[in-house]
Amino acid sequence: MVTISSPDKPQRTGVTSLTGDIERFLAFLSMGKGAAHSTIAAYRRDLQQFADYIRAGLRSKALWQAVDSDTIRGFALQLKEGGYSDASVARKLTSIRSFLAFLETDGVISGNPASALSSPRRINAVPRAISPHEVRQLLVQPAGKLSPEAIRDRAVMELLYATGMRVTELVSLELRDLRLVPPPFVRCLGESARDRLIPIHDKAVCALRLYLQKARPVLLRNGKNTALFVNQRGQRLSRQGIWLIVKRYARAAGLGGDVTPHTLRHSFATHMLRGGMPLRNVQEMLGHANIATTRVYTELVREYLHGQYKRAHPRA
Repeated sequence: MVTISSPDKPQRTGVTSLTGDIERFLAFLSMGKGAAHSTIAAYRRDLQQFADYIRAGLRSKALWQAVDSDTIRGFALQLKEGGYSDASVARKLTSIRSFLAFLETDGVISGNPASALSSPRRINAVPRAISPHEVRQLLVQPAGKLSPEAIRDRAVMELLYATGMRVTELVSLELRDLRLVPPPFVRCLGESARDRLIPIHDKAVCALRLYLQKARPVLLRNGKNTALFVNQRGQRLSRQGIWLIVKRYARAAGLGGDVTPHTLRHSFATHMLRGGMPLRNVQEMLGHANIATTRVYTELVREYLHGQYKRAHPRA
């Protein structure tokens, strides 16, 4: 039988088992709240998915005590990257919020980092973009480092910003999808199996050539893999691996912990629109099925133009 600690008598304070705590919470919902089997199953799926995310990101610190609001926000953004709707993300965040409230009451954690988070609709209403200068600060972080991993990381970030691809699209790339002879482009298989060809600028081409010549053969370790980007074991680089790469270099560049691979996608779209590319072309490059999805970036462009106007107009 599963024992549920009393809310007014916390019994657990140290290292905890992620799965064990989830099962205690589910038992509480079932026996203490009389939740339906379907509700329990939904909570289990949501919380196990979150636990898997934590294990991948925190590695040896796979503890609920290590979870903060940035961890949860990163999980929500990864869900969006994976094609989950706002409604699905909101439901999963509700599951996490309830679960962490349970752990707080039970004395496992000292506070609920999910309590102050907004809904996905408000969080993602206007995507965050960083400036071209900040992008440059990020991209130069691996520069000058000669390790195969650093060369690969530079190529990964250059391609993300050059194309605005989703992380799921980037990790799915095969060697055959990349063309570096003029005119260079990458073939991207997007959502709903929609193909698109995205041009690549010269700086990204140089970073990719260096990776293919100097880094990828070393990372493969004499193995065979058709994936464009591989990890230290010669296997396909994962979505979580790319998230860790970008966040590590973002912190090194002093850009804060909330810069993610999706930030580079937002920045790509915003900078292309500011540079004069028509909205329809940006939509095609991003792989949006509906132009209304792309139009959200025009809000960032309006803010930018308003700031430029205020700085330039004598009466502003």
